[in-house]
Amino acid sequence: MKKAAAIVMALILLALALPACAEEAAAEPASHILIVYFSATGTTRGVAEKLAEGLSADLYEIVPETPYTDADLNYGSAQSRTSVEMNDPACRPAIQGELPELAAYDTVLIGYPIWWGDVPRIVSSFVESVDLTGKTLAVFFTSGSSGLGSSMRHLEEQAGAGTWLAGQRFTFRTTVEELTQWAASLGIEP
Repeated sequence: MKKAAAIVMALILLALALPACAEEAAAEPASHILIVYFSATGTTRGVAEKLAEGLSADLYEIVPETPYTDADLNYGSAQSRTSVEMNDPACRPAIQGELPELAAYDTVLIGYPIWWGDVPRIVSSFVESVDLTGKTLAVFFTSGSSGLGSSMRHLEEQAGAGTWLAGQRFTFRTTVEELTQWAASLGIEP
């Protein structure tokens, strides 16, 4: 009888410990690579998703607290929200929700569209709000024709930490294979 009671007690203790173990396992990232991206129109999202697929990486979307409307994205209007933000180097739009915990990631790839030859201010909000110390970082950006401009240099300055690798422009047509080849050329592999 004592043996049966001991087995029952062991099973109860095991059952009580399982939820804690499951929570710890859930908190662990699935990858050592995190893809962080901001996408106003969906183009950068598509590239980020393909890159995450190719690298078996985790994804985090930078979502503005106040979503951008079509009128906000009117590059032809000096009064549009994006024009006002990009004309103010100190502007830092608020990010919705919690920021990701970066401690378990070795590599963080940051994606964004090029706005006025620079990084959107909300991405600056992100890099200034997290600790990138000891991280390997690279940017990927989307644009129909614009280059990197000063966006990566600005992010490096704003982050103040991390080892920054070369950035690259991609379009919505970019394949998973092209993205993983770019990452591999930087020494980033799943």
